[in-house]
Amino acid sequence: MPFRSRYTGLIDKYRDHLPVHDDTRIISLGEGNTPLIRLHNVSDSIGKDVDIYVKYEGLNPTGSFKDRGMTMAVTKAVEDGSKAIICASTGNTSAAAAAYAARAGITAYVLIPEGKIAMGKMAQAMMYGATILQIKGNFDLGMDLVKQVAKEAPVTIVNSINPFRIQGQKTAAFEILEELGFAPDFHCLPVGNAGNITAHWMGYSEYHKSGIVNARPKMIGYQASGAAPFMRGEMVDNPETVATAIRIGHPQSWDKAWALQKESHGWFDELADEDILAAQKLLALSEGVFCEPASAASLGGAIRDVKNGKIPEGSKIVCTLTGNGLKDPDTAIDQCANAKMTTIDATLDEVKRTILDSMAG
Repeated sequence: MPFRSRYTGLIDKYRDHLPVHDDTRIISLGEGNTPLIRLHNVSDSIGKDVDIYVKYEGLNPTGSFKDRGMTMAVTKAVEDGSKAIICASTGNTSAAAAAYAARAGITAYVLIPEGKIAMGKMAQAMMYGATILQIKGNFDLGMDLVKQVAKEAPVTIVNSINPFRIQGQKTAAFEILEELGFAPDFHCLPVGNAGNITAHWMGYSEYHKSGIVNARPKMIGYQASGAAPFMRGEMVDNPETVATAIRIGHPQSWDKAWALQKESHGWFDELADEDILAAQKLLALSEGVFCEPASAASLGGAIRDVKNGKIPEGSKIVCTLTGNGLKDPDTAIDQCANAKMTTIDATLDEVKRTILDSMAG
């Protein structure tokens, strides 16, 4: 008989920690249980005594952490009788919303900024059958429109302002604690809307209060320099960055993020686009882990803060990788313009000669 996991998704596994009932119809695609990978090569290359782990959320069903929140948001929308959901998105939310709506048999409407979405994410929303509305404006304008529309049309918002999204996303912190057996000293995340860093702090805090784990990490949020309202101390009206997933100037979890930063004794910081892309490529070349650009902000920031001593030696660090690298193939290919690609005749002699010449330097 083939092996079958006891759990089919994070709601099943963490039912006692989530706002669902025994008779709730669970809308799941088997999300959660993503790998926590120790970065041996990257950690060694820094030249400091630290352990860095990445929580690879890009291995969720639609390729991003958004699935954790979407399983809860759509489950509760269906429970409340909703026939349609709506979101504004820079890409990953639209993909997750469309997939879980398809699973539930309801309609998904997604507002995306025209020309500002990675093609991998656009393809997902289209294939899952969402009704896609491209707006001539950025994510922040789309979010304002979604909130207005939801007041006048029978649709449920599934952006991170939906509290059930945060409930689902907090389970990533549960998984980290269960795998490590303790809380890391620092948890680094990319920050756009700030819902994910808020959700992680909620998860750590719930475990902390239960007495199972007696420590919580310092939470560090990294933004792209062109979209860094937390570093500017005010909203940014025209955010720009190659890291499309965090190209957000008006974070919806603004107040909560500031509160958790203070409570956890953490901080916010920013990275230039070139530093984000360098971290993305380093991770792929050194560890064989391919994440989308926004994800790499967490690792790039952690490496910099280890090198400058802001994160001390001996620290255990977890970096969240929010999305899979295949979400944005164009940006990845652009970085590999000098990659070695040789066209040769399809003969054994040519293949052998090319390999031996390459090995000889």
